Formats: sequence, structure tokens, C-alpha cells
Amino acid sequence: MNLKDRKILQTIQDGIPIAPEPFKQVAKELGISEDEVISRMAGMIKDGTIRRFGASIGHRAIGITANAMCTWDVPDDKVEEVGAIMAGFAEVTHCYERPRYPGWKYNLFTMIHSYSRQECEKVAKEISLATGIRDYSILFSEKEFKKTGVRL
Repeated sequence: MNLKDRKILQTIQDGIPIAPEPFKQVAKELGISEDEVISRMAGMIKDGTIRRFGASIGHRAIGITANAMCTWDVPDDKVEEVGAIMAGFAEVTHCYERPRYPGWKYNLFTMIHSYSRQECEKVAKEISLATGIRDYSILFSEKEFKKTGVRL
């Protein structure tokens, strides 16, 4: 990674400006053009220097304080079908398969975010009705330990 790319990443690693043209502001700070910032970021994604560029929302800062990891016992031959339905719920931010272990029967996991525990429970019940999966468990987050990405 060259020095310009490193400076771009260091400048945006804590977030881009909330503005109509955020990369124009980044470019101005770095003394380069907006097109160069965008082009260099695209190049870093293409060559694998960075895997992706995406939003990470501080959900607690906007009042979303109920976070539920729902674990589901889904028949192995239905994981793809059921997972697609679960992932289609707006409140589900993550949906992934995990292996079963002795004493742990759950193989599909969803993360539900909402403004209350009751709302998370309601969404889990709606997912259960939509998929026909009745065997699930809800684990609520108690404390957030980290909300940062990789730093240079």
C-alpha cells in the first residue's frame, strides 16, 4: 500500500463526513481530487487491499438498545430456504449457519436489533411463523464491548 492510499484509509477509518459529497471533503483534507479518492478506494477494493467499504451504524447512539441473537434448530436440508426467509426480515442484520455441537442443537443464527426486548421477541415469533421453525432460543446482549473496525 502506498502512502496516499494509507492516508485515505486513515482519514476515513472513523467514518466519512455526513454530507452530499463526502469524498470531496476527504479529498480537500488530503489535498487531492475527489475523483482520485474514489478511484484509489476502488483500486484498493479490486486488488484486495481492503475487502469492502460499507456502513457501520452505531445503533445504540440512535436508540436501538435491544439486540437479540436468535439461535434456531433448522433441519439441515432446509437451511438455505429458511435462511433466505429469515434474512429477508428488515430487523435481521446478520443471518448465518453454524455447525451443531454435542449439547448444542442450533445451527442457524440471526441477529435482531430493535428498540425493546419485547419488539425483538415479537420479530422472532414472526420469523418462527414465517418459517415454521418453532425450536429457537433468544439471547439478549447485555453490554457492548467493541464497535470499531480495523485501524491502521
